Amino acid sequence: MRDQVLTQAKRVVVKVGSSLLASRASGLQMDRIERLADELCAIKTTGRDVLLVSSGAIVSGVQKLGLAVYPKSLPLKQAAAAVGQSRLMWAYEKAFERLGVNVAQILLTHQDLADRRRFLNARHTLSALLTHGVLPIINENDTVSVEEIRFGDNDTLAAEVAHLVDADLLIILSDVDGVFTDDPRRNASAERIPLIIEISSEIEQLAGGTSKEEGTGGMMTKIQAAKKVAAYGVATLIMNGQTAGLLPIALTGHDIGSLILPHGPQLSSRKQWIAHTLRAKGQLMLDEGAIDALVQRGKSLLPSGIIQVSGTFDSGDAVLCADRHGKEVAKGLINFSSALLEKMKGLKTADIRKTVGDQEYEEAIHRDNLVIL
Repeated sequence: MRDQVLTQAKRVVVKVGSSLLASRASGLQMDRIERLADELCAIKTTGRDVLLVSSGAIVSGVQKLGLAVYPKSLPLKQAAAAVGQSRLMWAYEKAFERLGVNVAQILLTHQDLADRRRFLNARHTLSALLTHGVLPIINENDTVSVEEIRFGDNDTLAAEVAHLVDADLLIILSDVDGVFTDDPRRNASAERIPLIIEISSEIEQLAGGTSKEEGTGGMMTKIQAAKKVAAYGVATLIMNGQTAGLLPIALTGHDIGSLILPHGPQLSSRKQWIAHTLRAKGQLMLDEGAIDALVQRGKSLLPSGIIQVSGTFDSGDAVLCADRHGKEVAKGLINFSSALLEKMKGLKTADIRKTVGDQEYEEAIHRDNLVIL
């Protein structure tokens, strides 16, 4: 199974972190960038589409600005990103130019993917670049990103890109050899887990935070990214990015890193977008009959099955659906504002007409706009 997933992957998203490309003391390491370019081009020559999600802009900018410490404030991080992003792309341009490969810079925020039209525009642009043999280099638009529109870390961004381009495989390059039974830096007896069928609570507990201030993610964000793309039907390979030559070999099926398999039925792109890209603006508590209708019978959600409305949202926003104990069972695009739904909850259609008047929709969430979690 491992060989089949790795050797047959035709579209691959590779994510590389700041620590593999740069340091605050010395800035970008050109030799590392050139080695990465060599390995990505080696993959490309096998007929695969390759996209790179690259960190490194802020760290590069910190070094260029001569900052004594890694910036804590958002404006200073954005300033460092503005300085560092051009240097990062220049380095990639030079590294790939010597190999005869064109590259393109793509800067994204979460809002670019949360808006369906912009999501599709980004998808079409990336598809056109790949058709013309260009290798896209993608980063978060740190210069303008604020909390509401941030991905938060490039592992999450890479997962979103894998969905955006219908990738077959996400490769996350790390400074360790994969997922281990314990922290290999502290426990010499820790063993690498070569194949993960499903991300269980035990696997999540094995992941910890980052110990490097230059990075925003650790193994936890990598596991979370892998869990997200597994629901898209995409496998994830977490592997060492420091050892030269491993990346092309890994795609021949060699036992390198930790491969996390996809699971569950593959959703349509639109339902993947609802389930995993959109951020919920509120939550609905449903009764048992409504949950059975959604989960077991594939029905739409009617206002009569709603017990409680939480949050403030408008028609078209994403909301979560949960049972009486708070367990999330579904997510979808709501047809009514929270204020209107508060008046409609628990009411049959005939009673809604008497209480609040005729409405454009009978369903609170139509089944075509609803995803079972």
